[in-house]
Amino acid sequence: MFKKILFATTASPACDAAAKIAFELAEKYKSELILYHVFGVPSHGSSFSITDYLTGEKDDAGPDYVEWVKDEMKNTYATLIEKHGEPRFEILAGIPSTEILRFARKEEIDCIIMGSHTRADETGAARFRGIVGTTMQKVAQRARCPVLIISRPCATCFWYFNKIIFGTDFSKASMSAFKFAFKMAESIGCKLYLFHALDIDTSQAGVSPGQKSIEDKIAAARARLEKEYVSQMNDFDNYEISIWEGVPYVELLKFARETSGDLIVMAHHTRDIDPDEALLGTTVEQVVLRSACPVASVNRPDRL
Repeated sequence: MFKKILFATTASPACDAAAKIAFELAEKYKSELILYHVFGVPSHGSSFSITDYLTGEKDDAGPDYVEWVKDEMKNTYATLIEKHGEPRFEILAGIPSTEILRFARKEEIDCIIMGSHTRADETGAARFRGIVGTTMQKVAQRARCPVLIISRPCATCFWYFNKIIFGTDFSKASMSAFKFAFKMAESIGCKLYLFHALDIDTSQAGVSPGQKSIEDKIAAARARLEKEYVSQMNDFDNYEISIWEGVPYVELLKFARETSGDLIVMAHHTRDIDPDEALLGTTVEQVVLRSACPVASVNRPDRL
């Protein structure tokens, strides 16, 4: 499934949930696991000093410092290393998002795994939403491979995924997400849910559409799901179509909880624009922050 998995980590408690899944997936699929840590922004002079991008503190970043960081990472993940095997470590200075993307392209990484944020804030904190707009936002925006984002410990997805939920709004970008979701479900042999949330428009004088209108829209959405996605699945029949009406991210999260979904796959964005210019879509951003299971953001079909 994945030849190379890149786990981008700050080696802080905020990345613990992502670390567990990264190690487990790598062992399950016999992938090469690379632990990638960018420890600070280098100075513009000739010295080896760096500024830690989390604390703002300055350090001398010579070879001894790099080895010290590597030893600290080994200590941090000692339990996982003992259980699943030692990964490859890559540690350097730079801008985190830039270095992660550069390394992923150079090494032809098949999947990037990372947490949704870098600091252990409470999920309900007012500033929590803003944290998503930094490293993870930039990596998901420009990555040429799927980005698996884990914001909480996953209670259901041990070892591998049993139930994959593909959430679509029928945008062009959603096709790449579908191909990834289907390929995973087919390879694993697990169930694939094709989910669409019908966003009922009540903006016209505050009048909600009638039941007949809603049923017609649901029937049209089902027909479109079958035409655009089911038609590409050949003999694969372990799937289910679900269409709910309401606020898209709310309904998708409710559906994932009800079905005990192990993985949600979504397009990184919904508008038909250059992926390099597309910001993380509102729906996927809200799902990432609130989902109890990992969320795969798919930007391009390059490495599916």
